[in-house]
Amino acid sequence: MESKNVNSLDNAFASKFAKSMFLAVLGLIILTFIGTRMFTHVDLNLYGYMVGTIVFLGGFFYRFIAWGERPPTKIIIKKGIKLLFRKSTPKTSVEHLATYRFIWNRGIYRWTQHFLIGWGCLLSCMVTFPLVFSWMYFTMTENGYYTIVLFGMNIMTVPAEGLIAQLSYNALNISALMVITGVCMALYRRLKNMQARADQKFMYDFLPLIMLIFISVTGLALTFSNVFLHGWGHYAMSLIHQYSVIVTLIYLPFGKLAHIPFRPLSVFAKNYREHYGEQSMKACKVCGTEFVSTEQSNDVIQVLGVNEIEFKKEQFHLAELCLPCRRKYRIAQFSGFPTHEVKVKEANQNAKG
Repeated sequence: MESKNVNSLDNAFASKFAKSMFLAVLGLIILTFIGTRMFTHVDLNLYGYMVGTIVFLGGFFYRFIAWGERPPTKIIIKKGIKLLFRKSTPKTSVEHLATYRFIWNRGIYRWTQHFLIGWGCLLSCMVTFPLVFSWMYFTMTENGYYTIVLFGMNIMTVPAEGLIAQLSYNALNISALMVITGVCMALYRRLKNMQARADQKFMYDFLPLIMLIFISVTGLALTFSNVFLHGWGHYAMSLIHQYSVIVTLIYLPFGKLAHIPFRPLSVFAKNYREHYGEQSMKACKVCGTEFVSTEQSNDVIQVLGVNEIEFKKEQFHLAELCLPCRRKYRIAQFSGFPTHEVKVKEANQNAKG
């Protein structure tokens, strides 16, 4: 009976994308209905951001569903969900999504830039989206006091000049400074490091950073206009800032910045490697070195088969060879000499980096 209900729900939509988009927009409408006390408190000045967010959701679901339909992604999502309640999941989630410890091994400089950009963007999202959809707003109850309203409920009343109020006012300014600092560090490294420069493409690597820094600078310019210029140029700058945010939101699912909303799936990948690695490891068919879990090796062979890519040889499948032996085997195809059978390790076989 349950499967029939699920199928009937799926049949109501033209595609998975249409279903996901409908449910997402419906959820936003319900949350906004609750947060605005039945649409009695809507800030029309933020209407453009609202439209941009909905378009972003459309692009995100389109990109995610297209990516999720790929055979290897299906496997990692399906098995990742099953392994979600591992004891190590909370620790892995914190390291991958909060502290970025996985980048620490690359150096404190790169960790700092990722931390500043990551948390700067997250902080701005946690402030902006609730304000845009009126899930959170401020009302002045008494002279010099503000009431923080969250989903239609009065949370607390704070002095307008108090610490909480000041942090609330300047949350976006703080996040902008974090992003600017992190982006400048990233740009410096990309321009200074010759290896990084060789791999860079302007549209893919530099443009997202430029867009982030442009949003941050124009956002700070709004505060500067209000505080120091008594509002001069505020209207024009607010439009520039709004357009830059909307364009970035529309672009985000299709560029390098897409890894920000996709990042939680790295927890699935880590759980997958750890869980199946603890069960059994796959030994290389040539040198006998354990290099991946047996499950991962079998999954790779399965995915290649689904995609009709055959690497099955006389005695083994290429997915059953470790990377050094795989490289040697490819060389053997050109040289005619079975280099992969030579019991000599490569000089950089265990190199890190």
